[in-house]
Formats: sequence, structure tokens, C-alpha cells
Amino acid sequence: MTVATPDLRPFAITDEKFWELCVANPEMRLERTAEGKVIIMPPVAADTGARNSEVTGQLWLWNRKTGLGKVFDSSAGFVLPNGAIRSPDSAWVRQERWDALTRQEQSHFPPLSPDFVVELRSRSDKLADARNKMLEYIENGARLGWLIDPKEQRVYIYRPNQAVEVLDDPETVSGETVLPGFTLELGGIFT
Repeated sequence: MTVATPDLRPFAITDEKFWELCVANPEMRLERTAEGKVIIMPPVAADTGARNSEVTGQLWLWNRKTGLGKVFDSSAGFVLPNGAIRSPDSAWVRQERWDALTRQEQSHFPPLSPDFVVELRSRSDKLADARNKMLEYIENGARLGWLIDPKEQRVYIYRPNQAVEVLDDPETVSGETVLPGFTLELGGIFT
């Protein structure tokens, strides 16, 4: 659920000014669209937070074993090539891409799209908005994305240059070649 989307375009909010806004308001979860709108998002309900932890936890365990990249939770923001600053519910970046960033870039909102993103639809999220966000990630360089809808028990799989694949009530979903050997178990997410 989005509480407010003030239009800050007339103020030409730069990446640095947005960073300062976020640092000055750590209690707020903020994103910026490519059009310059700042989105203020409320905290998620406890059940959604638990589901987010389940997704990120499974991804983290896989990454700890493989050492192939960096895992991020929903508090990390990324500057996409289109200028949006987005915070997926869970994300992963290949190690070589992360290592190519400067220390300054790593300690702010890194200027890259994650290789893999997950958005977990909460009860208050509009499906159309979540789908548009997933398309934005893919159009800006993500190689794989999952929109997980616990209410409908569906997973929408996004890949570059492919139609969205919809899985109804799957037990697992594969990380394919982007996350080799990773399989997300959905039991704790759909229940």
C-alpha cells in the first residue's frame, strides 16, 4: 500500500538529494520512480515480513554455500539505469558486478539493477503496480525476477525478452541459470 507519492520533479531531486532524504528519515521506506515521484511506503504486516524473511533467508543460505554474489533484503535501494531508485523485497547481484563498484557506490544506493529480484505481493499491493515494477527491473537489466502472490498462490516469472510465465500453486521455483542450483521452497511462503 502506498501512502503518498509526492511529485518532486519541480525540485529536481538528484540521487544525492534523495540519499540525504532517506538518511534524514530512516524510519521511512522510500523509493523514487523514473519520473521523479517519491513513493512513501508503510511498513508491511507481520505475515508479509515473515514471508520476506523466508525468501531472503533461503536465498542467503544458497549464496553462503556458493559464494556467487551478494544478497540484499528489502531495505536496500538500487539506482536503475532509468533513474528510478527501487528496493526489491529480496535481490541478488553477481559478485563480479558488486566488486566492480567503488566503495562509495557500495555504501550508497548502487548504480545497477540487481541480476535477480523478488517482489512479494502483500494484501494492499495492486497486482498491476507490482507487475509494472517487475517489468521495470527486467527492462533495466535484471536477468530474472519473481513476483510472488501468496494470496493467489501464484508465481510470475520475469525474464528478458520473454513472456511472463505464471505458475499456479507451485511447491518450488528454480533460479535457473541465473542462480545455479537455487530452488525456492514455497511452503513457508504460501501458508
